Amino acid sequence: MQRFDEKLRELRQQRGLTMRELAERLGLAAHGYIGDLESGWRQPPVDLLVKIADFFGVSLDQLAHDNVELE
Repeated sequence: MQRFDEKLRELRQQRGLTMRELAERLGLAAHGYIGDLESGWRQPPVDLLVKIADFFGVSLDQLAHDNVELE
C-alpha cells in the first residue's frame, strides 16, 4: 500500500474536500489523521479503509494495491 497516500489525496481533491471535511464525513475526530494518512505516516486500519472505499465509490483493490489504478 505504498501509493495509498497519493490515491487518498487525489480522491479527496477530486471531490473538492478539505482534510477537515473528509475527516468529518468519515466520522473521525481529528482531521490531522487524514494528513497523517496522506503523508504516509500512518496506514489505515481495515475498517477505515472500507469506509474510505465506500465513501469514494472505489474498490478496496484500487485503494490498497499499488498496481491497480483509480478509474
